[in-house]
Amino acid sequence: MFFRNLTFFRFPASLDFDALDAGLAECALKPVGALELSSRGFVSPFGRDSETLSHRIGDAIWVSAGSEDKILPATVVNDLLQKKLAELEDKEGRKLGGRARKRLKEDLVHELLPRAFVRPGRTDAMLDCKHGVLAVDTSSRKTAEAVVSDLRHALGSFPALPLNAEIAPRAVLTGWIAGERLPKGLALGEECELRDPAEQGAVIKCQRQELHADEIARHLDAGKQATRLALTFEEHLSFVLGDDLVVRKLKFLDGAVEQLESTEREDLRAELDARFALMSAEVRRLFVILERALKLSKAE
Repeated sequence: MFFRNLTFFRFPASLDFDALDAGLAECALKPVGALELSSRGFVSPFGRDSETLSHRIGDAIWVSAGSEDKILPATVVNDLLQKKLAELEDKEGRKLGGRARKRLKEDLVHELLPRAFVRPGRTDAMLDCKHGVLAVDTSSRKTAEAVVSDLRHALGSFPALPLNAEIAPRAVLTGWIAGERLPKGLALGEECELRDPAEQGAVIKCQRQELHADEIARHLDAGKQATRLALTFEEHLSFVLGDDLVVRKLKFLDGAVEQLESTEREDLRAELDARFALMSAEVRRLFVILERALKLSKAE
């Protein structure tokens, strides 16, 4: 269950989560109705066989936002709509107006919905109560905002905001490639994205590349700036940090997971519990490093 991406939000560390479980229960995922397009709500982090809607270890809380969406391809709807229109127009001997077409399409969608396939979805998130940080396992800002909205609905109030850096992230990432000292524990990886700041400027994407190489230096001398940069953290984590402050391609390395492999556990829940304990600790340590390096603002 290790997270693969991290989209961060800040909330006041003084926030009280005593009512979280009750709020999650009120907002638990319900099966999508016959005439509904989608349904959202919280599910158990431990899977369908568990009724527990949150899991807490120390100051870290694991929650999972679930969804059910009806799959109703637009091509199917439009194809049937054209056939219905042709039948009606042939029967009545006249072209139907825009309002009648819209009403016919709505009726057709309602007719198809009960037979549509349902696609389940799930997005995991971690609340770090000590530092006032929400980490959502997605690189999509829209998906992350939806999880924040779900938590806000469950808690009644959840003043979480996207990260705000007091210095330009591009400048920091570019400086690290150019040779500026990295924070203790961080090291350059072998991937980056460089962009010309001019509108419609060139974009250079490098993979499996020594980032201190002369060709990279020439791009920096030409004025390109780093918008994504691969990094490793203490041989425990590898990831790509973007100038949007999203952590992508997060991977837990041998230095972090070897302790999991050396311990046998009796069931899946115990395994997930151990993995969340490890993951939450590593993500917290990483965030503290990034907070200092990028001068991230705290929530008030």
